[in-house]
Amino acid sequence: MKKIFLSSLILLGMAMVFTACEDDRDSNPTLIQPTTFSLNQPVNNYVDLNRSESLHFTWSQPDYGGWPAAVDYQFEVSTTGEWTVSANEAALDDSGELKANYDPVRVVLAGCEGDLNASELAKSIVRIKNWTEDSVIPEEMTIYMRLTATTPGAKTVYSNTVSLTVKPYFIDPTEPVYEVWYLIGDFVGDGSWKNDGMADVGVSILPMYPAYDLDNNNKFLPGAMYIGYIPAGAGFKLIKEPGDGAEQWGMMDGALVKTTSNADNITVDESGIYKIWYNCATFKLTIEKYSKEVKDFFQIGMPGNYQPGDGWDVNGNLMTPFTTANNHDWMAKGMQFDSDSELKFAADGSWDTNWGVAQFPYGLGIGNGKNIPVLAGKYDVYFNDILGAFTFIAVEDE
Repeated sequence: MKKIFLSSLILLGMAMVFTACEDDRDSNPTLIQPTTFSLNQPVNNYVDLNRSESLHFTWSQPDYGGWPAAVDYQFEVSTTGEWTVSANEAALDDSGELKANYDPVRVVLAGCEGDLNASELAKSIVRIKNWTEDSVIPEEMTIYMRLTATTPGAKTVYSNTVSLTVKPYFIDPTEPVYEVWYLIGDFVGDGSWKNDGMADVGVSILPMYPAYDLDNNNKFLPGAMYIGYIPAGAGFKLIKEPGDGAEQWGMMDGALVKTTSNADNITVDESGIYKIWYNCATFKLTIEKYSKEVKDFFQIGMPGNYQPGDGWDVNGNLMTPFTTANNHDWMAKGMQFDSDSELKFAADGSWDTNWGVAQFPYGLGIGNGKNIPVLAGKYDVYFNDILGAFTFIAVEDE
């Protein structure tokens, strides 16, 4: 079985007991102020935040007396099980006497289940603990989670508290989040639209890459990005989870829409290189022609010190083109690294064009950049030679 490594690094073992939303509605309901509601406890209570993309939670909707309420849900995390001083309150306290014990996670959810981005949870912990890059980070710690529910006309409702053991890490709390989405369509991979699950990633489904502003010092942007060739009239969509098209981007009435229903395919009127960017901070999808010059490569290698002998062979460990024509995406499936290693991406059997950066498991490789530090493990690797972006997907043998 596979999981996305901080990307769809979908956390294995986070199966929940699903509690259905209440659908029964009185014909003339009266809004009632609920006192609490149920947040389900995860079965697997240990999470390595730096090696996971998201945590899946389920809960029951607060009972508003049958009122057809549109409810916004937001997680709060505490490092002590107390909810008295927020990280924001502590930061604004000039005396320094207030010590934070909780923080609202910067994600708003709807429905009775949802995925909480692991990076956002890690940021909340950093804000509570006021860690810096030089802080000593514990190997593991217990955190406490609760869910808030808000709807117009009612006070905020708090769920019960659940606890998790996590392996934290330092992340800049202001840093945007890489939220992985996947492309599927006529021009994606073999073009079959096959979507039975993670086994189709790398065949008919392509994970999008971390987003960067290439015109502004390669600034890291929230969401996911893709740059590649799209033929005129070729249909495609963005999906959130392989094997499930419930959360998707498509077209309705000529407009791009994020929906849980079966939207129309997205198409472009003119063939060419396009940039697709889903901004998970603004919930906006943009698709625009890419105007910069694009170079075609006939091969991409992954030279590194993990290779036999002296290593760093630009013609060794060649990646596979993801598509047969106008290809700019490359993959290497089932790459085994027996120990922590370093590598780069190199084009056309030469060091003349190579990409690297001291980031993992995803990042933006730059020309003649630093080596990519790869943790020991088995991965599917994806690389886009226009962006220079890459992502490593951790693989677990079936």
